[in-house]
Amino acid sequence: MSKFINFLYEFMSVFFDGIKSIFMGFVNGFAEIFNIPKYIDVVLFYKSEFGIGEWILAIIAIAFMIALLGLIILIFYLIIRKYIRFRKTLVEQEGMLAEIAVLNKKVGDLVKEKEEILAMKVSQMGLKPDESAVIDTPEAKDETETDEENEDGEETVVDDSVRFTKLCTIDLMFQNYKLQNYNNTFKLDELVELFRNFAASKLHLYYTTEMIRLFISSLACTRLVILQGISGTGKTSLAYAWGKFIKNDAIIASVQPSWRDRTELFGYFNEFTKKFNETEILKKMYEAGYNDDVYVAVLDEMNIARVEYYFAEMLSILEMPSRDEWIVELVSSSWPNDPKKLIDGKLKIPGNMWYIGTINNDDSTFAVTDKVYDRAMPIDINDKGQPFEPIDTEAMHINSSYLESLYEEAKNKYPISEEMHQKVEEMDNYVIKHFRIAFGNRIVKQMGDFVSAYVACGGQEVDGVDYFIARKILRKFEQLNLAYIRDEIDGFIKFLDEEFGKEHFNECKDYLLRLKKLV
Repeated sequence: MSKFINFLYEFMSVFFDGIKSIFMGFVNGFAEIFNIPKYIDVVLFYKSEFGIGEWILAIIAIAFMIALLGLIILIFYLIIRKYIRFRKTLVEQEGMLAEIAVLNKKVGDLVKEKEEILAMKVSQMGLKPDESAVIDTPEAKDETETDEENEDGEETVVDDSVRFTKLCTIDLMFQNYKLQNYNNTFKLDELVELFRNFAASKLHLYYTTEMIRLFISSLACTRLVILQGISGTGKTSLAYAWGKFIKNDAIIASVQPSWRDRTELFGYFNEFTKKFNETEILKKMYEAGYNDDVYVAVLDEMNIARVEYYFAEMLSILEMPSRDEWIVELVSSSWPNDPKKLIDGKLKIPGNMWYIGTINNDDSTFAVTDKVYDRAMPIDINDKGQPFEPIDTEAMHINSSYLESLYEEAKNKYPISEEMHQKVEEMDNYVIKHFRIAFGNRIVKQMGDFVSAYVACGGQEVDGVDYFIARKILRKFEQLNLAYIRDEIDGFIKFLDEEFGKEHFNECKDYLLRLKKLV
């Protein structure tokens, strides 16, 4: 055993002697650099042999060496100082985290104390915290009941004990309702002119035919349309005018910076009051499930908070291929007096409701991510419409099923031509090769729906493809290093001229030229 110990000692000594040599070499070398007596000995040895010129050069060499040594000392000083500051910052951060933990605990204690006080107040009234206070007087009874009038003018009353007051009121309003067939006969190109003339004649809102065409076509390819551009160009007004035109006012929700999750859209269940705080958007969603009208919800300034936070669940739901899967869970369990269309706490998202978001791109807003843009159809509104003499046009009810049948008819009648498909595929290969960007099946399907509706609305196929590619595909270029792709832009514009013709694809070309100017 002793032989093995000797072996192990000598074997490990080789490694540690090497470590020691490295360390001692570093120390000895550093000591040699600052060996001032040795520098002095060299100067004294040669001083008797130096002339005036040689002394001048020697002084320069000595000055240089002193500066070099000073620089080395300064570097070590800065490194040590930076390390000390780094350690100090870590200590301060740890202290702040500890202080935050203490504050969070205090907040939790205060909330608990508040709940205990509220429970005491409720118990003094002879109730349990999950019961509602009802004073048995005629006046109190009037206050605790929600009175509405249904479609036939009859008075309806909602029990104050239900947790979905607004939704149950809608159940009562529509209990005898029958689906209305408005006998619509217009075509999509006629709808464009009808809406444009209505907005101008009744609301004094002026839009170009092209803008209305883009808007109507966008509704065909997605349930989320984004109106973006500079402030004051009529983004919110366009959605508002559409609601007035279809005789079903748009519900406008002003997005707040505090919006963080889905409760801002649907509301939330209050465990203390045992009530569900319903939002106006949820109320409109529920109402839309009862009829075949077109419904619109407007998310005004939707990027003043992060869209992918509060609208994430809706983005996923609306992507489901079957509308039977458009389900959102509002509560985890069902109660006997829940609304009729709330099955096991789940609500089916209506297929006759569209969501329109308005976006101002400035320093006060968040950038909209690819996840949102890929599922939406953006429309740029950067110019004010010029006044014109409109034809006086009245508002009209529109069946959602009829509007969707027009979109379906457009897909069958005006599918993207094989020649255009081939050109788009060649453009896709060019973009992949030069810019490393590709688009998936979702965007291909959206393009087919959008372009077909665009042609049915009176537009040209090449212009519809041009606008769609500029807003849905070339927009991804903004994520790239513009300085890196600057030289590739001219080549891409030349490719578009050769592939589609110099007189076409102006939206794409203008967009590329704007990107080039940003470099």
